[in-house]
Amino acid sequence: LKVLMEQIIEHSNGLPIIFPVHPRTAKNLTGLGISAPNLHFVEPLSYLEFNYLVERAKMVVTDSGGITEETTVLGVPCITLRDNTERPETITVGTNELIGTNPKAIKPAFEKLFAGDWKKGGIPELWDGKTAQRIVEHLLKIQAEGLNK
Repeated sequence: LKVLMEQIIEHSNGLPIIFPVHPRTAKNLTGLGISAPNLHFVEPLSYLEFNYLVERAKMVVTDSGGITEETTVLGVPCITLRDNTERPETITVGTNELIGTNPKAIKPAFEKLFAGDWKKGGIPELWDGKTAQRIVEHLLKIQAEGLNK
C-alpha cells in the first residue's frame, strides 16, 4: 500500500487526493511516512456524501468493484487497481479501466488521463433508472396472463 500511495501522490499533479479511510488506518499510513500536502485522509463517508465527492472528482482510483458503477453513471474516469471486475460493462461502456495491482501502472494511467486521452464512456443499456418500472410492468403482465388462463 505504501508504494501504491507514493505513486498516486507522485503522479497526481498536485491535485487534492481525498482518501476516505478509517482513522486507525489513516494513523497507520501516516506512521509509514505516507503524507503529502495534497493528501487528505477523511473518515468514511455516507453514500450521499461519497457520491457528492465522486461527482466533483477529476478521477477516482479504487480497488472496489462497486464504485465503478457510480463513476460510470456520473461520467467520472475510474482507475481500478484490480485484475478483474464483476462489472465488465463499466469497462466496455463506462469510464472504468482496470490497470492491475502493480503500482507502476499508476503513472501511465494518470498520464493518459491528464493528457485528455481517457475514454468518455457512456451509460450501459438498462441503466436508465427505470428498472422498478420495468419490473412492475413485467409483474403486471405475468398477473394478466395468469388471469387469462
